[in-house]
Amino acid sequence: MRSEAILDEATARLAVELNIRPAEAAERLVRQAQHSGLDLISVAKGVEHPAEEAAKVPDVPEWVHSMLEAVHASALYLAPIKDPAGRVVDFLIVAANRHARTVSGRTADELTGRRLLVVSPGVASSGLLDDYIAVFETGDSVHREPLEFVEVRDYLLWPATLSVRAARVDDGLLVSWRVLDDEELLVSGWERAQRLAELGWGEWNLATRRALWTSQMYEMFGRDRADGPLPLEELPTAVVREDLPVVEDELRSLLEHREAVEAEFRIQHRHGVRHLSLFSEPILDAEGVPVKVRSLVQDVTRHRRRERALAVAHEQAHRQRERAEEEHRVTVQLQNTILPVRRGLVHLPGMTVGVRYLPGEELGRLGGDWFKARPIPDGRVLLAVGDAMGHGLTAASIMLQTRSGLAGLAYTGAESGRLTTWLNDLIVHSNEGITVTGTAIIGHFDPEDRSFRWTNAGHPPPVLVRNGKAEPVTGTPGMMLGAFDATEYATTHTPLEPGDTLLLYTDGVVERRGQDVDAGIHALVQAAHNCVGDDPEAMIDCVLKRLGGDDAEDDVCIMAARVL
Repeated sequence: MRSEAILDEATARLAVELNIRPAEAAERLVRQAQHSGLDLISVAKGVEHPAEEAAKVPDVPEWVHSMLEAVHASALYLAPIKDPAGRVVDFLIVAANRHARTVSGRTADELTGRRLLVVSPGVASSGLLDDYIAVFETGDSVHREPLEFVEVRDYLLWPATLSVRAARVDDGLLVSWRVLDDEELLVSGWERAQRLAELGWGEWNLATRRALWTSQMYEMFGRDRADGPLPLEELPTAVVREDLPVVEDELRSLLEHREAVEAEFRIQHRHGVRHLSLFSEPILDAEGVPVKVRSLVQDVTRHRRRERALAVAHEQAHRQRERAEEEHRVTVQLQNTILPVRRGLVHLPGMTVGVRYLPGEELGRLGGDWFKARPIPDGRVLLAVGDAMGHGLTAASIMLQTRSGLAGLAYTGAESGRLTTWLNDLIVHSNEGITVTGTAIIGHFDPEDRSFRWTNAGHPPPVLVRNGKAEPVTGTPGMMLGAFDATEYATTHTPLEPGDTLLLYTDGVVERRGQDVDAGIHALVQAAHNCVGDDPEAMIDCVLKRLGGDDAEDDVCIMAARVL
């Protein structure tokens, strides 16, 4: 606050010294601070009081003094001070009544013959000086009440709440002001509270048929002040038809049953339908006859709109939750139908395969993981694992499409690279206009030479466990399925030996929040190294326990194929 006082007083001093308007003086202060490299407050402190010579007060007619003395509040008569261009930049106080006293305590004797900005720098920051200039130039009077005014004197702030009036009189300006008392401040505060809380008050005199409304009542009912308050008997005419019974019952309770009532109804406002909450009471005479009705009214339109928006949001959330639950149920059924085997050994030519499939249980997190381990007519064994991107019913549908497509294509006897190319074409052209993607490892185990020929379509690499040591199998990486049309995939040849175990898995096994995939693969390799054994099922149990697979957020699918 002290900094504000320093700036305000320095601005007024500079404006007086240079005979310019305060806004221009403030700009000069800023430029001086920029050019000097000093902060603005330091520059402002360096502005000294302007040399003030006693100004020659022009003669004013005697009626001016008489006029000032007739004013009950502090009053001044001002003459304009102009710059060389003829603009009014300040005013000279040429006369003051004996009541005159500024907020900071200056009296009439200290005011006459001095510039307004010198004795009252606060007129600049409060906007009063601009008002005075406008009144002098246009002739339109001004009345500001309440005005939160802050005077500045000797770098101190003197706040007050004022009622200020200004009018042009002849070639000068008549201004008056007074500090509002406690009662006026309370009334002013109540009026502000009414505006903020959108409250209005009204009284209807049933004997004289006269009514009294606060200003907020006119706004709430959308009524012109010139038309006066709405008569009590005409209140139903402003109400929407559906709410007429509410208002009629309210009037009956007030006038016939003589009871206070609380009601809410809608009116047709010029800006649309408004919701009003009304608290009314009848004022009774000595014989119990209603003579007045008083009402406190609040505009609750915003509250009702907020409630409606909240109700709509809750309804939408409820519908979305129901859809999500239904999708979850369908997805679970679809996964159980497509992948009924979640654990257990599968005996295939030349190998024994353990499989573990653990779908995510969190609502909406069910994924599109899938696996395939089965012999094909040419004597080889098809081994594949994959993951359709996304979660929920969409991912499960893509998983079904991918797994079923591969099952049919595998009967052609084509190598894994060609199968993967065909599978990519199937996904791309079966979902026109929608981009769906997935990853997969697709391979064939030949029991005759114990070789594994496989293709990687954007999937984490297999892990080979041999002689108690585990490591990722290096292969030619390929683009994920569905990303691009006409994609070619290479085939990698990996010789296997009796006792080898090949681990195929989805990213749910190796992905953890806050950890990259490479770290997850390294953790899988370490787990496999410590879980060596002859039983693929036991090995899977051990690996998942070490990796915390039971607590994974995503689907978990892992296959352990042990070569016989």
